[in-house]
Amino acid sequence: MSDKVILSIDQGTTSSRAVVLSQSGQPLAIAQKELTQHYPASGWVEHDPEDIWQDTLSMCHQALKRVPNVALLGIGITNQRETTILWNRQTGKPVHPAIVWQDRRTADFCDALKRQGHEEAVHARTGLLLDAYFSAGKISWILNNVEGAREAAEAGALAFGTVDSWLIWNLTGGKVHATDVTNASRTSLYNIATGQWDETMLRLFDIPAALLPEVKECADDFGVTAAGLFDAEIPIAGVAGDQQAAAFGQACFQEGMMKSTYGTGCFALVNTGSHQVQSNNKLISTIAYRLNGETVYALEGSIFMAGAIMQWLRDGLNMVRDTSETEALAEAADPDNEVVLMPAFTGLGAPHWRPEARAAIMGLTRNAGRAEIAHAALQAVSLQTEDLLLAMRSDMAAQGLSSPSHLRVDGGMVNNNWFVQNLSDITNIPIDRPVTIETTALGVAYLAGLQLGLFDRLEDITAKWQLDRSFGPQMPTSRRQMILTRWSGAISKILHDEA
Repeated sequence: MSDKVILSIDQGTTSSRAVVLSQSGQPLAIAQKELTQHYPASGWVEHDPEDIWQDTLSMCHQALKRVPNVALLGIGITNQRETTILWNRQTGKPVHPAIVWQDRRTADFCDALKRQGHEEAVHARTGLLLDAYFSAGKISWILNNVEGAREAAEAGALAFGTVDSWLIWNLTGGKVHATDVTNASRTSLYNIATGQWDETMLRLFDIPAALLPEVKECADDFGVTAAGLFDAEIPIAGVAGDQQAAAFGQACFQEGMMKSTYGTGCFALVNTGSHQVQSNNKLISTIAYRLNGETVYALEGSIFMAGAIMQWLRDGLNMVRDTSETEALAEAADPDNEVVLMPAFTGLGAPHWRPEARAAIMGLTRNAGRAEIAHAALQAVSLQTEDLLLAMRSDMAAQGLSSPSHLRVDGGMVNNNWFVQNLSDITNIPIDRPVTIETTALGVAYLAGLQLGLFDRLEDITAKWQLDRSFGPQMPTSRRQMILTRWSGAISKILHDEA
């Protein structure tokens, strides 16, 4: 009898992936293709939407070919968030390249809205900051800079979507224009308290409502695949933005549970239950998931550079041939070295939100070498995570919520044992690494499974989470405090220099 499987589409910033997962959550086959990045101007980052679609479809076929004797029950989609695509409803053709979440072309526009005093309203309604990071400014830019786009949008001829919507549209042959609540909550147009597109935000960004997709729950009916794409019509049953999908895959279902994903950047989410926490520390209040009419919220902090720092050591400095070598280097470093790497290569994310800040290495002596720099690079990610934890604890305590007592981690960097141990030492809490670190793909597979009846309740998913290893704090308190004080001084210097 054929095994029943879920196909998870994981369309990210740097690659398009397809993962075939068993009902127990085990990856049976993975296919991945690097996604070409385009940089047409300073601070601009674009993708070709057709590349996103064709690469995704190709990887789905490749992954399924590797496990021929299975019964495909459904599809889950997880995606890079905030990346913005507008396309013609009749032809299905994009009117402009996808503007990627990293793109900064709308920074001046967002700054102007801040000066006009709009950030408080944006934060209160959407949970977000007024920043080029999010989708609304990108939509406005396309409408104002692509000839005929605004007129076509007002006439209802164009559709907007984040990458999930674009994939759903193409998978269903243009029959379904939809998104889920987690992706909608990253646009600056969705009111996360009322669960509706927000008319005040649409007016602020001058965006016609006719552009917008239908918003569904995370486990929902997103249509079926068009004839000819697969051997049969396959239901699309689960959708979530990548970080929310990872939190779901980590079974962070209780208030105070927290996960942190260490990929190119680092994204930490803590479950705040039914409470929409208004951060006083420049964190983002977002939707973790919505199921059966109930919305669960989260606080999120974003670190721009995590694994990307290791790539810089490899490609920029030629310090290592493979990023895995950083583990042995960090272990070999002089434990008393005072090197601090401030990884503000693309600015500082939460809780500082200073995109103009720039990177620096401090505390160099003649004794400092490759090992000490690798040590500082890995520790910088731990220290940034501690900054996020402090901000989260403060925001949650202000509303009487329980703070994270331990952290579940995933992403490529957590294969580095030295890093995970250092993360525990710096944050002073236990760090739990699961057996399956494909948590993003796993999360939407679970969501699809809920919709398709493979799981009846969240407890069924919780029972599937398995611990690989737990790392507890080992660093002496005095040394930890010295490192934190040194880091705080480096942050102050960077912020002062950029002020």
